[in-house]
Amino acid sequence: MDAHLGQIFIEDMEFFAFHGHYDEEKFAGNRFTASIYLWTDTSKAEKSDNLDDALNYQVVYAIISDIMKNTKSNLVENLASNILNAIFQRFPQLQKAKIRISKLNPPMGGKIGKVGVEIEKERL
Repeated sequence: MDAHLGQIFIEDMEFFAFHGHYDEEKFAGNRFTASIYLWTDTSKAEKSDNLDDALNYQVVYAIISDIMKNTKSNLVENLASNILNAIFQRFPQLQKAKIRISKLNPPMGGKIGKVGVEIEKERL
């Protein structure tokens, strides 16, 4: 069977969460957005049309939502890494992933729409 490296993505997920360096951020919370891009062999799912043969993006969303809402990271880099690690652990067929997390209206003393990080990880 020919392998097809496909990209699955979920974009512009929104969360209210309590990540940040400052105590006020951990107490008051802030709005975040996240987008994730996942590369995996899609050939089996293409032929079977069966969710059991696919990388289930509902499960991906549940992992991201749980980590966003139920943990506290000082840095967005740490948050992004924790999400990627959890997704790679759950999906052994995952080859590569990229996540972008943005903190909206960050408390930096001026009008700033968002700050964030984009991290990519590949399975070795």
